[in-house]
Amino acid sequence: MKIFLASYLLLVLFLAGGMFANKTKEQSIEDGQEIYQDFCVQCHLADGTGVSGVFPPLKASDYLFENIEKSIAGIKYGLKGKITVNEEDYDGVMLNQGLEEEEIADVMNYILNSWGNSHEEQITTEQVVEIPKSVLE
Repeated sequence: MKIFLASYLLLVLFLAGGMFANKTKEQSIEDGQEIYQDFCVQCHLADGTGVSGVFPPLKASDYLFENIEKSIAGIKYGLKGKITVNEEDYDGVMLNQGLEEEEIADVMNYILNSWGNSHEEQITTEQVVEIPKSVLE
């Protein structure tokens, strides 16, 4: 009985470890593409170019790459007020879309690596969890 119980516990630990393993950057980008299509494409468009003066571009966005933590916080908490992207001012509201931390990491990885954008580091769920709302102030 003890051997059975020990074997069962080892199996559970092994399976649980696999469930919580970090996904690869490629898998995160793939998952992020689906999230982008569901939540972001309406404003930022399929090619990430946004709408001049209304919805900022994500493609080749200086704001995005210079403010990665603020960009994550904007998705996590919502964003309002004036920002400047590629020398153009935007003063709108992006509502919190209710995404979970893993979904935010995935969509950020997709955005940072699409339409000619390239970001070497992978955004992780743990990184998203650690970003406080105060980053936006």
